[in-house]
Amino acid sequence: MTQVVANSTAREDFNMLLLTTFGASALILAAIGIYGLMAYSVQQRTQEMGIRMALGADRSRIRSLVVWHGMRLAIAGVVIGIGAAFGLTRFIASFLFGVKTWDPFVFVTVPVVLSLVALLAVWMPATRASRLDPQQALRIE
Repeated sequence: MTQVVANSTAREDFNMLLLTTFGASALILAAIGIYGLMAYSVQQRTQEMGIRMALGADRSRIRSLVVWHGMRLAIAGVVIGIGAAFGLTRFIASFLFGVKTWDPFVFVTVPVVLSLVALLAVWMPATRASRLDPQQALRIE
């Protein structure tokens, strides 16, 4: 009997494994993309941050400036993603086995995880920006 059940759900199990793999890959690519974007933004704004620090902005203010800039983009993406997920629940239902299309745990957990990954990806360039030496930052052309 166990073999019959395994054979009947094999396709759904494979689809779930495939979607999980794609989802994990998308999460990693999103983190790399956010990190790259923020690292580039910090590099381009080095002189601006040097001027801010020379005029008296403390390191925590510079860090929060970079984090807020990156998290605005990430939160906008999460909101758009939640809207798309609500709109595509009927299509997603054909891929799911034993799971409701409207699962509150998933609709709460996924945005939180994505936001935490984005915060980690933004925090590294923000920390680097807060460690800038104002004199060296102003000399960069």
